[in-house]
Amino acid sequence: MTFTLATWNINSVRLREGLVTQLMASESPDVLCLQECKSPVELIPVEQFRALGYNYMVARGQKGYNGVAIISKLPLEDVGGRDFVLMGHARHVAARLPNGVVIHNCYVPAGGDIPDRVQNLKFGQKLDFLTEMRDWFHGEKPSKSILVGDLNIAPREDDVWNHKALLKIVSHTPIEVEHFGAVMEAGNWVDVTRADIPEGKLFSWWSYRSPDWDAADKGRRLDHIWATPDIVRSAHASRILRPVRGWEQPSDHAPVFATFDL
Repeated sequence: MTFTLATWNINSVRLREGLVTQLMASESPDVLCLQECKSPVELIPVEQFRALGYNYMVARGQKGYNGVAIISKLPLEDVGGRDFVLMGHARHVAARLPNGVVIHNCYVPAGGDIPDRVQNLKFGQKLDFLTEMRDWFHGEKPSKSILVGDLNIAPREDDVWNHKALLKIVSHTPIEVEHFGAVMEAGNWVDVTRADIPEGKLFSWWSYRSPDWDAADKGRRLDHIWATPDIVRSAHASRILRPVRGWEQPSDHAPVFATFDL
């Protein structure tokens, strides 16, 4: 079974329903994982997606905030969603494909603007969220699994436009990168995108604040696809669809793709 998976922080699935259907029609991923849906599950516009062959969805939602959805042409079995740090946020959902592969869709908190947990409650919540992810995967020992999502951390020097300039900026601070690495290690996760594209600058997010995001290219790779070692060698064709960031009224994120032969 070969399937293509995409992950995309859509920044409101209802506001950008047209962009989701445009991506479905033009790229036709078998599974599309969305973050920051900002919608209760019952208000996600599934009828438009079903018209394009996406007949299955597993999601967790809340009004106007957070929200994660796995939308698929392939049958899905809902295998749960964790409320990390008990914040009451819809930030994780998991589903099983017919071939037994479990997909985790995660939306890690952004962490606010100040990289100090004493001065900034949100930054502390982000670190605690990652710590709980680490502990869960350490106990869970996932296998035949894929983890995707907006993890809100750019871990490598070439995952940001300027490593030195961003060392004190939330999403690239050493303590966040350390926590990110601990989550990966706990689940034996492998970074699929970087396994496929090991060298060079690679971004999936460009700020709305930049008047010309494309020319300035001050991006960060915040969106990730991971796999467990038992299936990672089946992954290929990784790419970030940068042109989507330039679509009309876009999300500030671009979708990330990978194909698996399983």
